[in-house]
Amino acid sequence: MRHEITRGDFLKVAGTGAAGLALLGGSSAMGSRYNDYLPIGGSRMNVIVVIIDSLRKDHVGAYGNDWIHTPNLDALAKDSLRFERAHPESIPTIPARRAIHTGIRSWPFQKWATPPGQSWVLFGWEPIPKDQMTLAEILQGQGYRTMLVTDTWHQFAPFFDFHRGFNLFEFIRGQEKDAYKPDWTVPDNALDNILFGGDKAWHMRDIMRQYIANTASNVIEEDWFSPQVFSRAGEYLEAASEGGQPFFMVVDNYDPHEPWHPHSEYLALYDDGYSGPEPRTSPNSDSGWLSEQQLKRMQALYSGETTMADKWLGGFLKKVDDLKLRDDTMVVLLSDHGFAFGEHGFAGKVPYALYPELTDIVFMVRHPKGKGAGKSSDYYASTHDVAPTILGSLGIEQPQPMEGADLTPLLDGKQPDQVREHFTIGYHDHVSARDGDYVMVSLGNGRDARLHDLRKDPHMQEDIASKHPEIVRRMYNDYVRQHASA
Repeated sequence: MRHEITRGDFLKVAGTGAAGLALLGGSSAMGSRYNDYLPIGGSRMNVIVVIIDSLRKDHVGAYGNDWIHTPNLDALAKDSLRFERAHPESIPTIPARRAIHTGIRSWPFQKWATPPGQSWVLFGWEPIPKDQMTLAEILQGQGYRTMLVTDTWHQFAPFFDFHRGFNLFEFIRGQEKDAYKPDWTVPDNALDNILFGGDKAWHMRDIMRQYIANTASNVIEEDWFSPQVFSRAGEYLEAASEGGQPFFMVVDNYDPHEPWHPHSEYLALYDDGYSGPEPRTSPNSDSGWLSEQQLKRMQALYSGETTMADKWLGGFLKKVDDLKLRDDTMVVLLSDHGFAFGEHGFAGKVPYALYPELTDIVFMVRHPKGKGAGKSSDYYASTHDVAPTILGSLGIEQPQPMEGADLTPLLDGKQPDQVREHFTIGYHDHVSARDGDYVMVSLGNGRDARLHDLRKDPHMQEDIASKHPEIVRRMYNDYVRQHASA
């Protein structure tokens, strides 16, 4: 039986505040806007950041999807300011989270080197730089209790430093290739009903062997990962709600990231009578080796995990309401990137395939005073805007300059100080630049470019780079090189 956190446990670990600040009193660093964002009688505004890995924007009802069940995300969106043109500043997992936690872009991936003892080969897959403060460290210094609950296993390695600034952090073990249980206990025939293919079939087998070992004891729904993450976060929430001290919590949920293994009741919502080996993971490559039926099944597995994560997110948000925290707690929810299911000929996260299915993310902010509720913004919001927006909402000055924008003015119908008429995304050795008219994707040095005219081709099907090399040069020089040198 899992041990539940009591108030005494929490206070024992979290201590009584950080940096010698009074827990319930004000801070001289708090700006003049501070009281405007607090309910009457409140001490300080709490902040919850929810990260849902690999969640595609077009797979959420609030963003126009009409066949995937996401009632809790949709309800949250109705009470939030919803960003329609939100994109990660860099992809995938680790670079995107570096930006979320620091407010500083991970791209361009300068001085990149594979971390000692690791086999990662993706540019930017590095620890949070020592000279960059994290949002948790800043808020901890303001007297906040800081908490992280996650099953995103890449963060578990201490040298990545994603635990910095958190009084409490809980790593829920067993996702994907997390070396949690001995994989040699899995017999070869346990992989017989799983679909492998493409040029990285061997890697897919390694992932699935470890995943099966990690999840062999799963029986009831509560054993699955989304239930564990949101239930544990709810326990932390209950403990943190006592005592009057404001808190900052990050709930980082890895699903619906592959391997896709939704509890049976959720898969049944999208089951089309498929029979055959299950496409539970992808080699992140072209999709030519997959049949149309297999791609459809892959998407059904993903959709089942999305709905399961949505249900348990709903339970967590209900806990916020039950504890009467809603009127003094800001909730920021976003994803880090999407996933391709055969669109444009790709399955997974391929650096060259910087299409909407990969680059368009969910991003919403629910303010406790209802600011911006039910409205949407077409501002080019991004992952590195999270930290400066939270600090701006709390009226806390940035102790060091952040590159992200403070989106707080948008909650009042105004525009941020940082004007964005275009944006760029870095993913390994590729980069994408976008404005209101075009999307350009190329290698980091500008070679092998493709160009799409969004006015005539919003789904990015036709490459017109050879017809308009001058536009490619302009976007690379004025957008990519400008952002890289900023």
